[in-house]
Amino acid sequence: MSGTNILGGQVILPGKATPETAHLHVSGERIEQVGKADPLGERVDAEGLIVAPGIIDLGVFATDKPAFRFGGITRAALMPDQSPVHDDPATIRFAGRKGKPDFWVHPLAAATKDLDGQHMAEIAMMKDAGALGVATGRRWIADSGVMLRLMRYCAMLDLPLFVHSEDAGLAGNAVATTGLNATLLGLPSASPTVETLAIQRDLTLAAETGAHLHFRQVTTADGLDLIREAKGKGVKITCGITPAHLFLSDTALTGFRTFARLSPPLRSEDDRLACITAVADGTIDVISSGHDPRGPEDKRLPFADAAPGMAGAETLLALTLNLVREGHISIGRLFELLATNPAKILKVDAGSIEVGREADLIFVDPDAPWQVDSDKMAALAGNTPFDKLPVQGRVRKIMKGGKII
Repeated sequence: MSGTNILGGQVILPGKATPETAHLHVSGERIEQVGKADPLGERVDAEGLIVAPGIIDLGVFATDKPAFRFGGITRAALMPDQSPVHDDPATIRFAGRKGKPDFWVHPLAAATKDLDGQHMAEIAMMKDAGALGVATGRRWIADSGVMLRLMRYCAMLDLPLFVHSEDAGLAGNAVATTGLNATLLGLPSASPTVETLAIQRDLTLAAETGAHLHFRQVTTADGLDLIREAKGKGVKITCGITPAHLFLSDTALTGFRTFARLSPPLRSEDDRLACITAVADGTIDVISSGHDPRGPEDKRLPFADAAPGMAGAETLLALTLNLVREGHISIGRLFELLATNPAKILKVDAGSIEVGREADLIFVDPDAPWQVDSDKMAALAGNTPFDKLPVQGRVRKIMKGGKII
């Protein structure tokens, strides 16, 4: 049989809360055996490491291979907010070739031409070109008629629709969440209602059309309550969040720190705690990095003028391991959020360690200490609100498609 044997690692297996010691045998690009090794195969020593499925980062704004590799990300769904916008088959086809063979980009098709929110793009043609989903980009589509047609079309094509949930009419030029901190800093702010109203509208249309709607970031207690209720009624929805909204509140804006200028903006401490609860109870399906590296020309500006976004790929795993250490979730559940559920949403044959799956694996030392340093990040830009934070958890090896990188 030959191939490659991964020996002695603590393996994250489907449905298991904790890792189990198991050998793996990889042949070609796929996992051939779980629990067995081939005497003739090459050996990879995983002693003392956790062997987990490669992370699938759902909804990034840049293909930043060094940062993804550092963070154990083997696939990423790329948002259509590019230059040019990914609203035609040619741009989708080109984006899908980036990074191969050691990193796979799964481009998401723009829902509307030039992401204008008004004119539907050629979604069927982009699906044929390789798009695995459709996205509204950084904006919410205000026209309910356009959104209804879009959902019907996505349901017919069996494509997930990724939505941004912020009612722009209410949000206006807000850069912060209404509250004491925004008031003290004198920042333009908006109520969390901008998120809940957007979610409520889209949930109503999703229930009518049967489309699979993925709310890319849900960051408020009221928004999560709406998601929880709709799931209970059987509406076909999933939702995600980033570590920033799990571990930071709007107090991080103190000092006008533009690295904490995000979209959606950071919320109150009560909302942050509600997000932790939603991860623990299964309301949130995905944790992604929201990777959006921004250079000094975008961030070294007055807070209200700075571009939103953060470089998140390198810190995604280390930060979310804190959810395990703090007892909110098991490590098995963590990799459902980071890999298994994203794979299901995109319908790719990866995301879990099972016979026949793609051999996209990462070898993690969960206790390895390091410090986040914006000046030393592998990303295109180091705009992280977690600068100088001590963390634990390093990826020591990556296997992509059966080959050690």
